[in-house]
Amino acid sequence: MVGNALLDYYNNSYTTDIKVKSSISEDDVVSIPYMFRTEEELPQLEKKALTLCKGKVLDVGAATGCHSIILKERGLDVEAIDISKGAVEVMQKRGVNVQNANFFDAIGKYDTLLFLMNGLGIAESLKKLPKFLEKAKSLLNEGGQMLLDSSDIRYMFEEEDGSMWVDLNVSYYGEVTYQMEYKGLVTDKFDWLFVDFKKLKEVATTLGLKTELLYEDENNQYLVKLSSFR
Repeated sequence: MVGNALLDYYNNSYTTDIKVKSSISEDDVVSIPYMFRTEEELPQLEKKALTLCKGKVLDVGAATGCHSIILKERGLDVEAIDISKGAVEVMQKRGVNVQNANFFDAIGKYDTLLFLMNGLGIAESLKKLPKFLEKAKSLLNEGGQMLLDSSDIRYMFEEEDGSMWVDLNVSYYGEVTYQMEYKGLVTDKFDWLFVDFKKLKEVATTLGLKTELLYEDENNQYLVKLSSFR
């Protein structure tokens, strides 16, 4: 469904954005033109991440390939993967070296794994976060790194007095359920994880991963580098 939207925009048939329903907020939209942003249009967090990419790069959940294209222009060896066939078709048309694949089925070895646009969310839940990190770790060459971003969404649950209300239906406040709609097509509900930096560092450390906070913005979104302890 997301792939249909990206193909429509690429083929100059853009008429509407993707509607998003979530378990924690009012309905929202995903701007399709934003998915095709240029290097000049990137937020500072993404610009920071791209300057740190090195060696052979795997761009995970690459969507339109905007990051892969920039890295390729800088001379890096970049591969991209995405589960959306439509997104893969768009990237192929844009000259990106891309495969239609699920991250958990990925093979190969890389110097940099890139997970942007809250890319850590594909872990789905805090319980599954170790599985996600172990898989990523298995794809790294010696001295390799993961660059990923997430957000601490605690502020969405805070009351005016500073207290925090908790959804008892989830085990961690950063576990969110989404559903998307585009031109009458509706996806199944899917889970997405937002994790605070302290919790991410705690989990990563138990797996032998060093966690470095590289950037944090005013919206509680942050960029981290994960690498194996030497």
